Amino acid sequence: MAILERKVTNNVAHLTLNAPGRLNALSDEMILILHKALDEIAETKSIRAVILSGSGKAFCAGHDLKQMTAGRQNPDGGRGYFADLFNRCASMMARIQSLPQPVIAQVHGIATAAGCQLVATCDMAIAASDTRFGVNGVNIGLFCSTPMVALTRNIARKHAFEMLTTGKFIDAARAETLGLINRAVPPEDLETETKALADLVASKLGSAVKIGKQAFYDQIAMPTDAAYAFTGNVMVENMLDRDTEEGIAAFLGKRDPRWEQ
Repeated sequence: MAILERKVTNNVAHLTLNAPGRLNALSDEMILILHKALDEIAETKSIRAVILSGSGKAFCAGHDLKQMTAGRQNPDGGRGYFADLFNRCASMMARIQSLPQPVIAQVHGIATAAGCQLVATCDMAIAASDTRFGVNGVNIGLFCSTPMVALTRNIARKHAFEMLTTGKFIDAARAETLGLINRAVPPEDLETETKALADLVASKLGSAVKIGKQAFYDQIAMPTDAAYAFTGNVMVENMLDRDTEEGIAAFLGKRDPRWEQ
């Protein structure tokens, strides 16, 4: 059984974490195969959006604690393995945001620790209304320091700090209010709502979305003046794109655009 299922429908790739017996934990194998799948999608121009979901009862329960515990048997007590694990996981998370295509998390059940980090890392997220979210490592004595990076770039710092230090879970309605997800929907509507969003994104000009996604993340870390200067140059390049010229002409001519990409 493949631990990551893949399918492509109408320019949308759907990746499903498929280790339900381990609550789709981010094991060494899962991190590797997910990163590889993302690299392959990045090179596939026909794919314009990505959905990331989990099989079974949960979206993702974070790192594989059994695997991490086994790493302690190494001569250094696990120091090298742990450093490598967190670096590999961070690289995979970064790949999601450097991907040309927008990535939408389709979340159900629970998304905890690095699983919550995965939700926060995705460009957008839709969750079933009965989903619970947590960065609950502190409950077992492990502060969720790496998940904290993505979490604090999604929600206000006081709310993030409360989640990190108490280990308490929040429901989907609260996650929506805080900005961790785009919206919560009835469980029976989760797949349909996520697919509708992905299809809408995939219907746009791929080159424009690619340019925009990269600029979105680049400008966030800049001061306002620098961000305007940077994005002004991005828009110049976007305007010079042949398909953008066609899109504007089609709009003015009240017709559908004839895009090449």
